[in-house]
Amino acid sequence: MISVTLDRPWLMARLPARWRVLSHAPYGAGYRLTDQVLWREVKNADLTPDFDVDDWFAAQMQRAPTAVGMMTSRDIGTWDQATATVDGITAQAVVTLGLSNAESVGRRLPWHSADYGTINLLVATDAPLTETAQLEALTIAVQARTAAVMALGLELATGIATGTGTDCTALACPPGEGRYAGLHTAVGEAVGAAARAAVARAGVDWKRWREAERAGR
Repeated sequence: MISVTLDRPWLMARLPARWRVLSHAPYGAGYRLTDQVLWREVKNADLTPDFDVDDWFAAQMQRAPTAVGMMTSRDIGTWDQATATVDGITAQAVVTLGLSNAESVGRRLPWHSADYGTINLLVATDAPLTETAQLEALTIAVQARTAAVMALGLELATGIATGTGTDCTALACPPGEGRYAGLHTAVGEAVGAAARAAVARAGVDWKRWREAERAGR
């Protein structure tokens, strides 16, 4: 359903058609009709507090001005994906994941310039949904992401990690008349299963990478 192309420093996910994407992405946020979602890899050193990231990223996104754009400091080549089908409804998730700036919801850790990571998650489903149902499906994707991160058991001074300080989630679907997308629906199950599996696998990979980095110091 989603075609993924890696062209460093970009990762591009192409949808089957111009679907409606709902996100809080740094570029193209809100509801947007598009057939592309892009990730841009950045380096920690680029993200200084006085850097005008909005203008810079808007200029970068002129390669695909109608797309939705996200940024990650994680190696863009570590992206992962998962697919789930329930009662004929399919959902596919594509994610880049780093937990260097992990947080436990409700309590912030002190900011540090080296502590960047982020979870950038796209979930697409072929179920045609209303805008309201799409919003509900987005909450399922976020719930699945959080459950997968918590299952990693990453202990912080503030508690178990539930996400990062800069997470971004996008939910894509064809516009339609489907009114419901909760956990008890086929679309909710498919969206949750795909998102949870992709984030879980990417999280395990990140933990292995972190352990290898620490061992090499």
